Amino acid sequence: MVGLSLVAAMPAAAGAAVLGPDSAACNGGGPAMLVHVDGFKKRTGTLRVQSYGGNPTRYFEKGSWLRRIDVPVPPSGAVDVCVPVGANGSYAVSVRHDIDGSGKTGMNDGGGMSGNPRLSLMDVIFRRKPAPDKVQVNVHGVTQVPVTLNYVQGGSFGPLAMASR
Repeated sequence: MVGLSLVAAMPAAAGAAVLGPDSAACNGGGPAMLVHVDGFKKRTGTLRVQSYGGNPTRYFEKGSWLRRIDVPVPPSGAVDVCVPVGANGSYAVSVRHDIDGSGKTGMNDGGGMSGNPRLSLMDVIFRRKPAPDKVQVNVHGVTQVPVTLNYVQGGSFGPLAMASR
């Protein structure tokens, strides 16, 4: 499988804070994923980042996550969340923007995955997962994982025209 491998030269953009309870793991050399999230529809609610490992066919299955981190959405800019992993290897990440902070997934909420696979509205409705090779991240040290949020817009599901509002 071909995996996404982007090793971060710097843990975060200049002046950007790394959020989450494990931010020190990204400053200490890892192994960790520095998940860089942009494309927010609104600056409210919470952001949930979940990591997955092990059998790639189980990525994104309910309850199969390795680490779950919830952080409040800051008032501006992209968000960097540090997600430690047990060892260098292959992983995947899912991100959910819970706009109203209810803890439940709603039609206004956004989401994304490592590798930024293109999903249709039907994929979302029927909970079809992308192929593992589209979302897999090869972690070595601290690995940057860019994720652009997608939202339901009319009859489609995708990134907003204006990212990082």
